[in-house]
Amino acid sequence: MSFVTYKEKIRALSKKIVAVQKPIRILNSIRVPEAWEAELIKSKFTEIPKDPKSYYESIPLGFEPVEKLLELKLLKTEIARTVGAGDELGVHMQQICDQYILVVEMLKNRGRPQFYQASRELYGSPKDCFVHDSNTIADMAHMLYEILSGIGPSIPDIHYPEILTAGEAVDILNSGFSKYFAGENVLAKLSDGIVADAAAGGDKVKIRQGAMFSQREVELYEVHEGWVHVGTTLNGRSQAVCEFLSIGPPRCASTQEGLAVIMEIFTFRSYLSRAKQINDRIISIEKAEDGADLLEVIEYLRTEGYSEKECITNAYRVFRGGTLTGGAPFTKDISYCKGFVENYNFLRSAVRSSMPQLIPFLFVGKLHVEDIPLLYAKHKEGLIEAPRFLPPHFRDLNGLAVWMSFSSFFNRVDLQSVQEHYKKIFDRHL
Repeated sequence: MSFVTYKEKIRALSKKIVAVQKPIRILNSIRVPEAWEAELIKSKFTEIPKDPKSYYESIPLGFEPVEKLLELKLLKTEIARTVGAGDELGVHMQQICDQYILVVEMLKNRGRPQFYQASRELYGSPKDCFVHDSNTIADMAHMLYEILSGIGPSIPDIHYPEILTAGEAVDILNSGFSKYFAGENVLAKLSDGIVADAAAGGDKVKIRQGAMFSQREVELYEVHEGWVHVGTTLNGRSQAVCEFLSIGPPRCASTQEGLAVIMEIFTFRSYLSRAKQINDRIISIEKAEDGADLLEVIEYLRTEGYSEKECITNAYRVFRGGTLTGGAPFTKDISYCKGFVENYNFLRSAVRSSMPQLIPFLFVGKLHVEDIPLLYAKHKEGLIEAPRFLPPHFRDLNGLAVWMSFSSFFNRVDLQSVQEHYKKIFDRHL
């Protein structure tokens, strides 16, 4: 038997991880049928669509769950046997297998309460606390609700008219992608098979056929779907050894979506209604966890001023895969705000600890923010390549470092006293 290097072993195992998870498609497996929207409207929002469990059983998963579970467990054993049970990179790859084992269990239970139990373990819950903090994700959502609801009427009314067709949005995105992803065949393309207006998939950004867009939305999609989701996929695919960085198990969702939100904010492409929609999804998940059914969540969203179509679409994001009667939602949508806080704290900590060189590795592939020290260490050992595609804010860290340096001091400021000081001035003159 010929000599096999450690790099060769990791590369072979990486390819097996990529291959074994390939048929597992979470969002595709829990998509909601158009007929359910028609049923809601026909009943004038008085009846919940019947028996989601039977519906989901009629949608093939694309793999046989028992066989896939066995395959994942055997691969986990093979990793430990090949590189040693205690090898750090091996342990990391075994954790990826564990994630997909739980994903298979979740998808096996579509339409049942057990679906939520797996979802909560994979993505978390609004009731979870942030790392080493007593504040919960729901606490943040409630605070943001008050702030966003309060400042909305006070900001000058800037309307972003939806005057761009889907085809025009595709052309604008492709123009930007040709510059950012120079040398790669990254494309936006029309799709009639997605529920959202835009969605990243591999090296493509899908734009929903027939939708209309504002210029602001298209600019946001460029950084959110393109720079982050497609960029991290391509950076992962370009790895000669650790190709597993190109795939995103659920534990990566908060870092990925949080990073996308950070880029929206850093580039000033976000806007109030966008932030409010993301936050209202967390509140909707919290309500569903506490027993609110589909109709009750739709009514909550209606009171927040969403159109009928938006109410239905956002509510189904919460209930897809679970039960429609409450208590068992799909919790992925907490990832956006949860990940923003986690990533922002990481940025501040890296600068405060004089380790800004870790920051670009947020983009090295699909990862959780706490994986970065390990992945950077393996980069220094020659197993992981630095990210090819980086937003300008992360290529030149000077501006980010200054921002995070000042941000580190803000925790010491007594915000309540400062607010009281300025409120007196506001009240005196306004």
